[in-house]
Amino acid sequence: MSEASDKAGAIDVLVVDDDFMVARVHRAFVERVEPFRVVGTAHTGEQAVAAVDELRPDLVLLDLYLPDLFGLDVIPRLRSAGHDCDVMVISAATEADTVRGAVRRGVVDYLLKPFEFEDLRLRLERYAAQRGRLLTTVVRGQADVDRVLAGAFVPAPAHTLPKGMSVETADLVERALREADGTLSATECAALTGVSRVSARRYLEYFHGTGSAEVSLRYGATGRPERRYAWRA
Repeated sequence: MSEASDKAGAIDVLVVDDDFMVARVHRAFVERVEPFRVVGTAHTGEQAVAAVDELRPDLVLLDLYLPDLFGLDVIPRLRSAGHDCDVMVISAATEADTVRGAVRRGVVDYLLKPFEFEDLRLRLERYAAQRGRLLTTVVRGQADVDRVLAGAFVPAPAHTLPKGMSVETADLVERALREADGTLSATECAALTGVSRVSARRYLEYFHGTGSAEVSLRYGATGRPERRYAWRA
């Protein structure tokens, strides 16, 4: 992490995607989310390694299907060169072995293409919150270690809700989750609470990020899997 970036409070991002238009869209998405700023783009694995050498980003958004290297093979290259930047995979790859490989290499998140701006924004906000905890936590005992490693699986106090979220809506979504017979999708939660699907999804992902809710995937005949949420007992 660069000293200048840390002082400014910005989180510098490198976007890596073989498709120039897709990289441009992802760049535009990232730049809509504070405090993230895109410092560069790359379209091959070799370009990604060189760009990290030059730009020293805090976070790399990494496509896997690159023309010269498989994306996951870029990560050990970065580590062997001494770079400790975080990596978030953004890919259409759904193979279980690929997802497991990404986890083994320590990626901070894995987002499937295609996705909407809201999907990426939620993950960036969650990453920023976790990064902030890692940078500011003072370890006095095991509880502090557990809180950081588990992504702070403790509901945040109401006054620390992310900007734009209200205690009243959070209470509505929490109640819907607690009273649900099984799991809820964002659409079902929206119908139960009277908020929009996008808002319901944001609150559900917030509870997932704090560890209050768990997520499972339901696969249909076509399209992306549906994310379903359940309150942790």
